[in-house]
Amino acid sequence: MISLRFAIPTANTLIPTKTKPKPGLVAQSGWNQTGLLSSLPKRYDCKLQAATTDQTDGWASVAEKEVELPEGLSRELMPKHVAVIMDGNGRWARQKGLPASAGHEAGVKSLREMVELCGEWGIQVLTVFAFSTENWIRPKMEVDFLLSLFERALKSEMESFLRFGIRISVIGDSSKLPTSLQKLINQAEEATKTNTRLHLIVAVSYSGKYDVVQACRSIAERAKDGRIQLGDIKESLIEQELETSCTEYPYPDLLIRTSGELRVSNFLLWQLAYTELFFAQQLWPDFRKEEFVEALSSYQQRLRRYGGRHS
Repeated sequence: MISLRFAIPTANTLIPTKTKPKPGLVAQSGWNQTGLLSSLPKRYDCKLQAATTDQTDGWASVAEKEVELPEGLSRELMPKHVAVIMDGNGRWARQKGLPASAGHEAGVKSLREMVELCGEWGIQVLTVFAFSTENWIRPKMEVDFLLSLFERALKSEMESFLRFGIRISVIGDSSKLPTSLQKLINQAEEATKTNTRLHLIVAVSYSGKYDVVQACRSIAERAKDGRIQLGDIKESLIEQELETSCTEYPYPDLLIRTSGELRVSNFLLWQLAYTELFFAQQLWPDFRKEEFVEALSSYQQRLRRYGGRHS
């Protein structure tokens, strides 16, 4: 998504791409898939055990082995930025007679696989909606578990983020988060800020309305101080103040929502203006490689016009 003042693109991305590797081939990551689950409780055995692969010293060091992209996918048409509303953890747990916490733990496994696939397939940015502003009204026990799960997962994955060149950013109203989690987020963002393989953006205590409001407040403060004039307030200025300005590709090319719900639920409202939408029936813990390929295939078959008309 970008504003209409830009020229209509002919490809699936809006920002000039960097030099690409040989189309159709990518380096296999070999990132240990047990990472995010290694520190989690083992009391729920169903579908929570991750397959493992050999660990390596980094993405660059595993260039010996190359794998083809899934059939039907083109590296040339791969989205630069994928956003995901990870919905359905609670329903997944209820269907199996398990507590909601089991669904959230299973959801970590799906996220872990998607992070790996994005890194392998050349997707530059993955933004996931982990905890919304509205989620604070959920039962305190569930909220505490979700925040604790995020903190444990972040701690357990720090070494992997550093080893495999993954940068992490957290967007949202962090002032409401536990102090220990705020400190951990700051440490993770600082430690990974120069990584370039994949930018993982986690939206926590976030809403699209909040994002626009905080951007307007920042602009208002600058206008009050005389640093900008009324005529300086344009789309580009607002975009600079949105929390997704932390990444080179702030506008998702593709939004995926799981669980069959057909709404964006106050997520990235400004940024999604020209994003392609894909709604999957699977609950988030069941959304795996096959479903991700289906979403990407659908995206690559679409013609993006951005308000224009192709002859």
